[in-house]
Amino acid sequence: MLRILAILALLAPAPGFAQARATKSPRKAAAKTDAATQWPIESLSVEGNHTYTKEQIIAVAGLKVGQLAGKAEFDAAHDRLVATGAFEKVDYHFAPSKNANGYAASFQVVEAAPMYPVQFEGLPATPAEIGAWLKSKDPLYGPQIPATEEMIKRYTKSIEEFLGTKNQKERVIGKVLPTGASQFAIIFRSAHPLSTIAGVKFEGNQLLPTTLLQKTISEVAYGFPYTETGMRTLLDNAIRPLYDARGLVRVAFPKITTARAANDVNGVEVTVAITEGAEYKLGEVRITGSYAAQGASLIKAAKFKSGETANFDEVAQGIERIKRILRRTGYMLAETKIDRTINDKTKVVDLAIRIDQGPQFLFGILTIKGLDLTGEAEIKKLWALQQGKPFNADYPDFFLQRVKEDGVFDNLQKTKAQTKVDEQAHTVDVTLQFN
Repeated sequence: MLRILAILALLAPAPGFAQARATKSPRKAAAKTDAATQWPIESLSVEGNHTYTKEQIIAVAGLKVGQLAGKAEFDAAHDRLVATGAFEKVDYHFAPSKNANGYAASFQVVEAAPMYPVQFEGLPATPAEIGAWLKSKDPLYGPQIPATEEMIKRYTKSIEEFLGTKNQKERVIGKVLPTGASQFAIIFRSAHPLSTIAGVKFEGNQLLPTTLLQKTISEVAYGFPYTETGMRTLLDNAIRPLYDARGLVRVAFPKITTARAANDVNGVEVTVAITEGAEYKLGEVRITGSYAAQGASLIKAAKFKSGETANFDEVAQGIERIKRILRRTGYMLAETKIDRTINDKTKVVDLAIRIDQGPQFLFGILTIKGLDLTGEAEIKKLWALQQGKPFNADYPDFFLQRVKEDGVFDNLQKTKAQTKVDEQAHTVDVTLQFN
């Protein structure tokens, strides 16, 4: 009888187990929790996380297995997560565990996006010191963070506090700034105004002409605030790929100097020393991880040129061929990571490619525009991709090409296939436009 009463007592709060919605500002602390509604937490789980680990999120939430908790404690944990600025949405759910001796609790999160790399510029401390401080204060800190106002303000304040411990009174600002063509970073720096890049010169280059280097860097650097770290990022994003395409994988920029620009009161002229290095050949290329068993066929399809100059433009083309194969089976968001192993003695670069296939997308709805009912019925009859089956990203264009070649319609002019990807439902809808 006592066992039954205990179970009933645990189940009693269940109607109050409503999920808590994320808000921009945490709610006021709830009134003191009635001890009768507190039970031990038997399990904690996290759903919806991709960048952050379960352990990081639970650490911020501040709850532990074995802890007595009720709605007030879960509300407070919810508010702590919202206050980080790392999540677009936070929900929670807690309910009696299977043995009815405590709570099985879970947090559902939607991580804020986009995320950008973190850089520190012009501050009286090393990036390693600042990063270590932020990591000690925030379990969510990493090499990339979301560009939310809450996150940037919180880190700006924390950096100022750290500099204060070193007797450095420095006002810090954090901003999303460009670091290359279509590339950005969150840069925390001194509030003192920065000079802008008015020109870039190169020294030591022999294999690549100065005109090519200057044209390439001018497209991404001129007019941007100058810091040495930022300049090196620009060089890595814009100039290094030019050398990678020629097998010069050890290119280095050993020295960067600046001088006041002659015709720009707030501009600097940057001089970059280049050590181009020797040419390397492409060695062994292998697929690792879950696709290792299919490695031979994927590498053949990619057409990597082992034994020839390590041209990383061609490597990128090979990677795109692999992704295209994956997209044919519905893996629309497949990504790859390439690890280089450089042998300086033999001048060979080996590659290990790990594939993250991501979720599989299924075909959703077919919409046809520009045809009468008879023509629409004919197209639907010919269309072979079935709803609910893995989506083939090449099929819509292939289908329209066959319609043209087979002369299904007289006087058919332009055709166009449009796809709509639903990243939440993991479906792809197709619209075929006929003229």
